[in-house]
Amino acid sequence: MAPNDSAPATEEDREPGAVRRKAARYALPVAVAGVAAATIGLVPALAATGDPELPKISAQQLIEKIAASDTEQLSGTVKISTSLGIPALDNLGDLAGSFAPKGESPGQGGESADPATKLTELASGTHTLRVATDGADKQRLSVLDDTSEYSLIHNGDEVWAYDSGSNAAYHATAPEGGKGAKGGKGSDGSGDKDRTAPEGVPTTPKDFAEQALKVAGDTTSVTVDGTSKVAGRDAYRLLIKPKQSGSTVGSITVAVDAKTGTPLKFTLAPSSGGKAVVDVGFTKVDFAKPAAGTFDFTPPKGAKVTEESDAGKAAKEHGADNSAKELPLGPGSLGALGALGGSDGDVKVIGKGWSTVYALSSPDGGAGAKADSKAGAAKPEDVPAEAQQFMDALGDKVTGKFGSGTVFQTRIVNALMTDDGKVYVGAVTKDALIKAADQAK
Repeated sequence: MAPNDSAPATEEDREPGAVRRKAARYALPVAVAGVAAATIGLVPALAATGDPELPKISAQQLIEKIAASDTEQLSGTVKISTSLGIPALDNLGDLAGSFAPKGESPGQGGESADPATKLTELASGTHTLRVATDGADKQRLSVLDDTSEYSLIHNGDEVWAYDSGSNAAYHATAPEGGKGAKGGKGSDGSGDKDRTAPEGVPTTPKDFAEQALKVAGDTTSVTVDGTSKVAGRDAYRLLIKPKQSGSTVGSITVAVDAKTGTPLKFTLAPSSGGKAVVDVGFTKVDFAKPAAGTFDFTPPKGAKVTEESDAGKAAKEHGADNSAKELPLGPGSLGALGALGGSDGDVKVIGKGWSTVYALSSPDGGAGAKADSKAGAAKPEDVPAEAQQFMDALGDKVTGKFGSGTVFQTRIVNALMTDDGKVYVGAVTKDALIKAADQAK
């Protein structure tokens, strides 16, 4: 009989710091989409031999098993599907030009293998990934397309990325402390310095599970929901559900390898029902040491190589700003959306747990009219009609004690933009956003 036990999620039970520290030993170098974000069409090919019979285990014991996992070596194939309810990011290129003020064109960075750009494609659609890791200083991730392959390789103090479709390569030096499995942890013990790709772009079940577990608290129900087979391996199913109403998150299910404690599959289901927002899982996995040559890379002849310093300079020339602060972490957190507040804007947290809403205001105090008068700011009349129509079609006009504004909705993250320039965003329903805006008023 499949185990079905539960335990309340307490600070002691969850041990988020332990989960993060252990994860650093073998987490792949990218995290998606976000948001988060991450996380359709295709479902990971799972073994269909029925639910295995495994020893009974409590939720507390299963969380401790994840925290105690010391897997440092693995390789396999991962399928990640994301259905946020927005158009695929790689199909918005033509539309992006419509949003540029008249007389201008959208920023053009040319062909580049920079992971900060390429890995955002994982935020929509279905993708197949090949992954391999051998400790904290050797990881490889390849995104497979029909006719091309994008690879990200971290080997010691070297980081390479290569896009076979454009024959473009990206080279960087791993952050100090990134070399060596033992000495590369961040100041908080999380191992962030071992990462070779942008934060907030999860790609493996472990990445997603770590984010979910570290925010579980008294607003969260954590139970063991039976067993399953994933990539031919026996696994326990950890079920995480909000206790609060108003969240767009219905549940999170993590399939945990019964032998190693490694998360094999992660599924985020929306409270509105339907297919998963994020479904990421191994279809094949091997815990043996990958071949040493897996992490070797030499740019092919004729490849255009962009150095990290060159990429940073080009980003600044095209208006990119990576100094935006992150939003506070919490259940349903939206750390990757910190840029909405600007580097100098204010971020206010309303509510707690899964019903958390972040209120952001622009550096000028949130006055939309004032923003229009600033030098170089696009004025409403500068926006092409087709772009304005597109934005209007995406949003719902709403009113409340806060005044009036527009709610833009996806299947997991929603945002209210008020007519006076404030933004309220969270993994909550439209009604919850309006309530939060009224409360802030």
